[in-house]
Amino acid sequence: MAPTALLPDLQLSAWRRRRPRLHTHPYAEIFIIRQGTGLFTVGDQEIEASAGQILIVPPNTPHKFTNLGPGPPETTDIHENGSFITEWLE
Repeated sequence: MAPTALLPDLQLSAWRRRRPRLHTHPYAEIFIIRQGTGLFTVGDQEIEASAGQILIVPPNTPHKFTNLGPGPPETTDIHENGSFITEWLE
């Protein structure tokens, strides 16, 4: 059986209105930053990521993110699973 991944194209301009709260997934999540800058909380680290960077969040690692501006960032998020599974922590 071939691996399955969801590839939602997330327009992060929504971060200005609502920031994703701290959460986990039982699989890795990969963020490909295409435009802009975001601040990612991954476990106990804070990582500033900008266009051209890739961020990998290991399975079961609490994470959240916010837009640092000035414009709307864009990412492609890869969920290494056939469906979304999210546990909200806040």
